Amino acid sequence: MQYMLLIYNDESSWSTMSEQESQALMGEYFAYTEWLQKSGLMQAGAPLQPTPTARTVRVRDGERIVSDGPFAETREQLGGYYLIDAETEEQALEAAARIPDVRRGSIEVRPVMQIPATA
Repeated sequence: MQYMLLIYNDESSWSTMSEQESQALMGEYFAYTEWLQKSGLMQAGAPLQPTPTARTVRVRDGERIVSDGPFAETREQLGGYYLIDAETEEQALEAAARIPDVRRGSIEVRPVMQIPATA
């Protein structure tokens, strides 16, 4: 089954890190991604640009409304994701627990809904 591992953290914390700290964390991410690939779990993954680059789209009464950034007020922002193919939920949870930002934020693990091709 496919699972999305959604990485939430306080994106402003990156600006308070030293160059050495941010490089060390990125090194952990590269190692984690390599582990996912070698384990056969990796389907896709990418970091996201900071929230000021985001736009939220809604349609109300047939009119498209575009607003800046994510709409929710929260301390943590969606910073990136991994799409994995795990045999069990436990395997997905174990993979999530290895994501470097789990120590600074949270990782949401959500099964991907399977929609039949005939739908």
